[in-house]
Amino acid sequence: MQHDYVLWVMVVAYALHIVEEHNLDWKGWVKRHANFDVPLADFYVVNTALVAGMIATAMIGWRLPELSLAPAALMFINGLFFHLGASLVKRRYSPGALTSLVLFLPIGAWAYYGAYLDGVLTTPVALWSIVLGALIMAFPLALNRLKIALGQA
Repeated sequence: MQHDYVLWVMVVAYALHIVEEHNLDWKGWVKRHANFDVPLADFYVVNTALVAGMIATAMIGWRLPELSLAPAALMFINGLFFHLGASLVKRRYSPGALTSLVLFLPIGAWAYYGAYLDGVLTTPVALWSIVLGALIMAFPLALNRLKIALGQA
């Protein structure tokens, strides 16, 4: 049985995560607690690009599992460090923590387990997916720092 349908479930989970972040003012939270200003337009552009990328990787399926599992790795990184970890460190609820706990962690694990069941999860695939997920997570942060360095922020 093919389990790559879970990649589409990840798209839905990420969309719900964006709704939580937006409706509970993650942008304001990160400005207050991390002194990091994210323009609303950047929030929308980054999240639109991530959803588009997740749709593309879901369409690719297990034909390139290193890439298709990168969003699962991104969900782990985002959920564990940027929401759950931030909530613990700041002792304040970080918008996005609920969907991180309830959706990101279990569905991300489900994606890797589905890849394992379908025989496409190898150590190199897992490692590359983690590296790619981390790079995708870091890309908008790096662009934001570059914008500040160039005096465009």
